[in-house]
Amino acid sequence: MTGHHDSRGSVLAGLLGQGVKPSLTPPMHEREADRHGLRYVYKVVDLDDTQVDADHVRDLLAAAVELGFDGLNVTHPIKRTLLPYVDELASEVVRIGALNTILIRDGVTTAHNTDVTGFTRAFREGLPGADLDDVVLLGAGGAGTAVAHALADLGATRLHVVDPDQTRAESLRASVSGTGATLDVRTHAPSALATVLAGASGLVNASPVGMAQHPGSPVPDELLAPQLWVADIVYRPLMTELLRTARARGCPTLSGAGMAVHQAADTFELLTGRTAHREEMFRDFDEMVSAETAPPQDADVDHPTHRSRETSGERNQ
Repeated sequence: MTGHHDSRGSVLAGLLGQGVKPSLTPPMHEREADRHGLRYVYKVVDLDDTQVDADHVRDLLAAAVELGFDGLNVTHPIKRTLLPYVDELASEVVRIGALNTILIRDGVTTAHNTDVTGFTRAFREGLPGADLDDVVLLGAGGAGTAVAHALADLGATRLHVVDPDQTRAESLRASVSGTGATLDVRTHAPSALATVLAGASGLVNASPVGMAQHPGSPVPDELLAPQLWVADIVYRPLMTELLRTARARGCPTLSGAGMAVHQAADTFELLTGRTAHREEMFRDFDEMVSAETAPPQDADVDHPTHRSRETSGERNQ
Protein backbone atom coordinates (compact mmCIF):
# COMPACT_ATOMS: atom_id res chain seq x y z
CA MET A 1 0.00 0.00 0.00
CA THR A 2 1.11 3.58 -0.40
CA GLY A 3 1.79 5.88 2.49
CA HIS A 4 -1.13 8.11 3.33
CA HIS A 5 0.56 10.67 5.55
CA ASP A 6 0.81 14.25 4.34
CA SER A 7 3.81 15.88 2.70
CA ARG A 8 5.20 16.89 6.07
CA GLY A 9 5.52 13.22 6.95
CA SER A 10 3.54 13.37 10.17
CA VAL A 11 1.36 10.67 11.72
CA LEU A 12 -1.09 10.94 14.62
CA ALA A 13 -2.02 7.61 16.23
CA GLY A 14 -3.66 6.52 19.47
CA LEU A 15 -4.20 3.51 21.72
CA LEU A 16 -7.62 2.92 23.30
CA GLY A 17 -8.13 0.39 26.09
CA GLN A 18 -7.91 -0.33 29.80
CA GLY A 19 -4.62 -0.50 31.70
CA VAL A 20 -2.73 0.73 28.63
CA LYS A 21 -0.56 3.44 30.22
CA PRO A 22 2.50 1.14 30.57
CA SER A 23 2.10 -0.28 27.04
CA LEU A 24 5.32 -0.57 25.03
CA THR A 25 3.44 -0.18 21.73
CA PRO A 26 3.60 3.66 21.63
CA PRO A 27 7.38 3.88 22.13
CA MET A 28 7.90 1.00 19.66
CA HIS A 29 5.92 2.93 17.02
CA GLU A 30 7.64 6.24 17.77
CA ARG A 31 11.17 4.77 17.67
CA GLU A 32 10.43 3.04 14.39
CA ALA A 33 9.02 6.30 12.97
CA ASP A 34 12.28 8.05 13.89
CA ARG A 35 14.16 5.57 11.70
CA HIS A 36 11.90 6.58 8.79
CA GLY A 37 12.23 10.30 9.43
CA LEU A 38 8.52 10.54 10.25
CA ARG A 39 7.03 12.86 12.84
CA TYR A 40 4.89 10.38 14.73
CA VAL A 41 2.77 11.20 17.77
CA TYR A 42 1.17 8.26 19.57
CA LYS A 43 -1.36 9.18 22.29
CA VAL A 44 -2.52 6.73 24.96
CA VAL A 45 -6.16 6.87 26.06
CA ASP A 46 -6.59 4.77 29.22
CA LEU A 47 -10.29 4.11 29.80
CA ASP A 48 -11.84 3.48 33.20
CA ASP A 49 -14.83 1.18 33.82
CA THR A 50 -17.34 3.99 33.07
CA GLN A 51 -15.78 4.69 29.65
CA VAL A 52 -15.94 1.33 27.88
CA ASP A 53 -19.66 1.28 27.03
CA ALA A 54 -20.67 1.24 23.37
CA ASP A 55 -21.91 4.85 23.24
CA HIS A 56 -18.72 6.25 24.71
CA VAL A 57 -16.31 4.31 22.50
CA ARG A 58 -18.40 5.21 19.44
CA ASP A 59 -18.02 8.89 20.41
CA LEU A 60 -14.27 8.43 20.94
CA LEU A 61 -13.91 6.97 17.45
CA ALA A 62 -15.92 9.85 15.95
CA ALA A 63 -13.71 12.32 17.84
CA ALA A 64 -10.53 10.64 16.54
CA VAL A 65 -11.85 10.99 12.98
CA GLU A 66 -12.77 14.64 13.54
CA LEU A 67 -9.43 15.46 15.16
CA GLY A 68 -7.49 14.09 12.21
CA PHE A 69 -6.04 10.89 13.69
CA ASP A 70 -4.50 8.57 11.10
CA GLY A 71 -5.32 5.43 13.06
CA LEU A 72 -5.90 3.75 16.39
CA ASN A 73 -4.75 0.63 18.15
CA VAL A 74 -7.58 -0.91 20.16
CA THR A 75 -7.16 -3.39 22.99
CA HIS A 76 -9.02 -5.03 25.88
CA PRO A 77 -11.97 -4.72 26.54
CA ILE A 78 -13.30 -2.92 23.42
CA LYS A 79 -11.96 -5.00 20.49
CA ARG A 80 -15.49 -6.21 19.74
CA THR A 81 -17.43 -3.21 21.10
CA LEU A 82 -16.14 -0.93 18.34
CA LEU A 83 -16.95 -3.26 15.42
CA PRO A 84 -20.45 -1.89 14.62
CA TYR A 85 -19.10 1.67 14.38
CA VAL A 86 -16.32 1.06 11.84
CA ASP A 87 -17.16 1.72 8.17
CA GLU A 88 -15.20 -1.17 6.63
CA LEU A 89 -13.90 -4.47 8.03
CA ALA A 90 -10.85 -6.26 6.65
CA SER A 91 -11.43 -9.97 5.95
CA GLU A 92 -9.51 -11.12 9.05
CA VAL A 93 -11.76 -8.96 11.27
CA VAL A 94 -14.89 -10.50 9.79
CA ARG A 95 -13.32 -13.93 10.34
CA ILE A 96 -12.34 -13.34 13.97
CA GLY A 97 -15.04 -10.95 15.10
CA ALA A 98 -12.53 -8.63 16.79
CA LEU A 99 -10.30 -5.75 15.72
CA ASN A 100 -7.10 -4.28 17.16
CA THR A 101 -6.33 -1.59 14.58
CA ILE A 102 -8.50 1.07 12.92
CA LEU A 103 -7.18 3.05 9.96
CA ILE A 104 -8.71 6.46 9.27
CA ARG A 105 -8.50 7.72 5.66
CA ASP A 106 -10.44 10.77 4.45
CA GLY A 107 -13.02 10.25 7.19
CA VAL A 108 -13.48 6.54 6.41
CA THR A 109 -12.60 3.98 9.11
CA THR A 110 -11.32 0.46 8.35
CA ALA A 111 -10.79 -2.27 10.95
CA HIS A 112 -7.84 -4.69 10.88
CA ASN A 113 -6.50 -7.33 13.28
CA THR A 114 -2.72 -7.72 13.50
CA ASP A 115 -2.87 -10.06 16.53
CA VAL A 116 -3.37 -13.05 14.19
CA THR A 117 -0.51 -12.15 11.84
CA GLY A 118 1.65 -11.20 14.84
CA PHE A 119 1.23 -14.57 16.56
CA THR A 120 1.58 -16.52 13.30
CA ARG A 121 4.90 -14.90 12.43
CA ALA A 122 6.24 -15.15 16.00
CA PHE A 123 5.33 -18.86 16.12
CA ARG A 124 7.00 -19.64 12.78
CA GLU A 125 10.18 -17.89 13.92
CA GLY A 126 10.26 -19.09 17.52
CA LEU A 127 8.97 -22.67 17.28
CA PRO A 128 9.70 -23.76 13.69
CA GLY A 129 8.57 -27.30 12.97
CA ALA A 130 6.57 -27.59 16.22
CA ASP A 131 4.06 -30.45 16.33
CA LEU A 132 0.58 -28.94 15.85
CA ASP A 133 -1.42 -32.18 15.98
CA ASP A 134 -2.98 -31.61 19.36
CA VAL A 135 -2.81 -28.13 20.93
CA VAL A 136 -4.29 -26.88 24.21
CA LEU A 137 -5.34 -23.21 24.34
CA LEU A 138 -5.98 -21.55 27.70
CA GLY A 139 -8.37 -18.61 27.39
CA ALA A 140 -11.13 -17.92 24.85
CA GLY A 141 -11.24 -14.10 24.93
CA GLY A 142 -10.16 -11.72 22.17
CA ALA A 143 -6.52 -12.79 22.38
CA GLY A 144 -7.39 -16.48 22.57
CA THR A 145 -9.64 -16.14 19.52
CA ALA A 146 -6.85 -14.47 17.54
CA VAL A 147 -4.44 -17.25 18.59
CA ALA A 148 -6.97 -19.94 17.58
CA HIS A 149 -7.27 -18.44 14.08
CA ALA A 150 -3.47 -18.16 13.86
CA LEU A 151 -3.13 -21.85 14.82
CA ALA A 152 -5.66 -22.73 12.11
CA ASP A 153 -3.55 -20.74 9.60
CA LEU A 154 -0.43 -22.55 10.86
CA GLY A 155 -2.03 -25.91 10.08
CA ALA A 156 -2.99 -27.20 13.54
CA THR A 157 -5.10 -30.38 13.48
CA ARG A 158 -6.91 -30.37 16.83
CA LEU A 159 -7.40 -27.55 19.36
CA HIS A 160 -8.64 -27.99 22.93
CA VAL A 161 -9.98 -24.69 24.26
CA VAL A 162 -10.00 -24.52 28.06
CA ASP A 163 -11.98 -21.65 29.60
CA PRO A 164 -14.20 -21.34 32.68
CA ASP A 165 -16.75 -19.49 30.51
CA GLN A 166 -18.26 -22.20 28.32
CA THR A 167 -20.28 -19.69 26.27
CA ARG A 168 -17.12 -17.81 25.37
CA ALA A 169 -15.35 -21.05 24.47
CA GLU A 170 -18.27 -22.09 22.22
CA SER A 171 -18.21 -18.68 20.58
CA LEU A 172 -14.50 -19.15 19.76
CA ARG A 173 -15.26 -22.61 18.33
CA ALA A 174 -18.06 -21.23 16.14
CA SER A 175 -15.79 -18.41 14.98
CA VAL A 176 -13.13 -20.86 13.75
CA SER A 177 -15.52 -23.39 12.21
CA GLY A 178 -17.41 -20.57 10.47
CA THR A 179 -14.33 -19.85 8.37
CA GLY A 180 -14.31 -23.32 6.86
CA ALA A 181 -11.03 -24.12 8.61
CA THR A 182 -10.28 -27.83 8.96
CA LEU A 183 -9.14 -27.31 12.57
CA ASP A 184 -11.07 -29.57 14.96
CA VAL A 185 -11.92 -27.35 17.95
CA ARG A 186 -13.12 -28.89 21.23
CA THR A 187 -14.10 -26.96 24.34
CA HIS A 188 -13.43 -27.99 27.95
CA ALA A 189 -13.91 -26.76 31.48
CA PRO A 190 -10.69 -26.13 33.49
CA SER A 191 -11.30 -29.40 35.36
CA ALA A 192 -10.37 -31.26 32.15
CA LEU A 193 -6.93 -29.63 31.86
CA ALA A 194 -4.90 -32.60 33.10
CA THR A 195 -6.72 -34.97 30.73
CA VAL A 196 -6.29 -32.86 27.58
CA LEU A 197 -2.66 -32.00 28.36
CA ALA A 198 -1.78 -35.69 28.77
CA GLY A 199 -2.15 -36.24 25.03
CA ALA A 200 -1.16 -32.79 23.82
CA SER A 201 1.78 -31.74 21.65
CA GLY A 202 1.67 -28.07 22.64
CA LEU A 203 0.13 -25.45 24.93
CA VAL A 204 -0.65 -21.75 24.47
CA ASN A 205 -1.54 -19.51 27.42
CA ALA A 206 -3.89 -16.73 26.26
CA SER A 207 -5.33 -16.22 29.75
CA PRO A 208 -4.26 -13.31 31.99
CA VAL A 209 -2.59 -15.68 34.49
CA GLY A 210 1.11 -14.87 34.64
CA MET A 211 0.75 -11.11 34.15
CA ALA A 212 2.22 -8.90 36.87
CA GLN A 213 -1.26 -8.25 38.29
CA HIS A 214 -2.27 -11.93 37.96
CA PRO A 215 0.83 -13.76 39.24
CA GLY A 216 1.26 -17.51 39.19
CA SER A 217 1.01 -20.19 36.54
CA PRO A 218 -2.21 -21.40 34.88
CA VAL A 219 -0.86 -24.96 34.73
CA PRO A 220 0.26 -27.20 37.63
CA ASP A 221 3.99 -27.89 37.22
CA GLU A 222 3.61 -31.67 37.05
CA LEU A 223 1.46 -31.42 33.88
CA LEU A 224 4.33 -29.87 31.87
CA ALA A 225 5.93 -32.91 30.21
CA PRO A 226 9.11 -32.39 28.12
CA GLN A 227 7.43 -33.41 24.83
CA LEU A 228 5.15 -30.37 25.15
CA TRP A 229 6.06 -27.01 23.57
CA VAL A 230 4.75 -24.08 25.61
CA ALA A 231 3.88 -20.59 24.33
CA ASP A 232 2.75 -17.65 26.47
CA ILE A 233 1.33 -14.43 25.03
CA VAL A 234 2.05 -12.49 28.23
CA TYR A 235 5.02 -10.15 27.88
CA ARG A 236 5.16 -8.52 31.29
CA PRO A 237 6.98 -10.13 32.96
CA LEU A 238 9.10 -11.36 30.08
CA MET A 239 9.76 -14.71 31.74
CA THR A 240 6.44 -15.85 33.20
CA GLU A 241 6.23 -18.51 35.86
CA LEU A 242 4.71 -20.86 33.24
CA LEU A 243 7.66 -20.37 30.85
CA ARG A 244 10.27 -20.64 33.59
CA THR A 245 8.79 -23.91 34.84
CA ALA A 246 8.35 -25.26 31.29
CA ARG A 247 12.01 -24.56 30.47
CA ALA A 248 13.15 -26.17 33.70
CA ARG A 249 11.18 -29.28 32.73
CA GLY A 250 12.73 -29.41 29.25
CA CYS A 251 9.90 -27.96 27.15
CA PRO A 252 10.64 -25.76 24.11
CA THR A 253 9.14 -22.32 24.86
CA LEU A 254 7.90 -19.21 23.06
CA SER A 255 7.38 -15.92 24.85
CA GLY A 256 4.85 -13.19 24.07
CA ALA A 257 7.50 -10.80 22.80
CA GLY A 258 7.42 -11.96 19.18
CA MET A 259 3.66 -11.45 18.97
CA ALA A 260 3.97 -8.03 20.64
CA VAL A 261 6.68 -6.82 18.25
CA HIS A 262 5.20 -8.29 15.06
CA GLN A 263 1.69 -6.98 15.70
CA ALA A 264 3.19 -3.53 16.39
CA ALA A 265 5.25 -3.75 13.18
CA ASP A 266 2.22 -4.91 11.17
CA THR A 267 0.15 -2.00 12.51
CA PHE A 268 2.97 0.46 11.80
CA GLU A 269 3.08 -0.74 8.19
CA LEU A 270 -0.71 -0.38 7.82
CA LEU A 271 -0.60 3.14 9.26
CA THR A 272 2.36 4.48 7.33
CA GLY A 273 2.73 2.37 4.20
CA ARG A 274 6.43 1.95 5.14
CA THR A 275 8.21 -1.37 5.72
CA ALA A 276 9.04 -1.80 9.40
CA HIS A 277 12.60 -2.61 10.54
CA ARG A 278 11.63 -5.65 12.61
CA GLU A 279 15.12 -6.53 13.85
CA GLU A 280 15.53 -3.01 15.20
CA MET A 281 12.05 -3.16 16.76
CA PHE A 282 13.09 -6.33 18.59
CA ARG A 283 16.17 -4.51 19.87
CA ASP A 284 14.01 -1.58 21.01
CA PHE A 285 11.67 -3.98 22.77
CA ASP A 286 14.54 -5.73 24.56
CA GLU A 287 16.02 -2.42 25.61
CA MET A 288 12.72 -1.14 27.04
CA VAL A 289 11.99 -4.38 28.87
CA SER A 290 15.57 -4.54 30.23
CA ALA A 291 15.21 -1.00 31.54
CA GLU A 292 12.18 -2.12 33.55
CA THR A 293 13.50 -5.38 34.95
CA ALA A 294 16.81 -7.19 35.14
CA PRO A 295 16.71 -10.35 33.03
CA PRO A 296 16.23 -13.60 34.94
CA GLN A 297 19.49 -15.36 35.72
CA ASP A 298 18.28 -18.65 34.35
CA ALA A 299 17.37 -17.41 30.87
CA ASP A 300 19.47 -19.46 28.49
CA VAL A 301 19.44 -17.39 25.36
CA ASP A 302 19.78 -18.56 21.77
CA HIS A 303 19.68 -15.03 20.32
CA PRO A 304 21.86 -12.92 22.63
CA THR A 305 20.90 -9.72 20.84
CA HIS A 306 17.23 -10.65 20.85
CA ARG A 307 16.44 -11.88 24.31
CA SER A 308 12.77 -11.10 23.71
CA ARG A 309 12.52 -13.74 21.03
CA GLU A 310 13.32 -16.33 23.66
CA THR A 311 11.71 -15.10 26.84
CA SER A 312 8.72 -12.96 27.19
CA GLY A 313 5.40 -11.18 29.05
CA GLU A 314 2.08 -7.52 29.77
CA ARG A 315 -0.15 -9.77 27.76
CA ASN A 316 -0.90 -9.41 24.06
CA GLN A 317 -4.52 -8.61 24.63
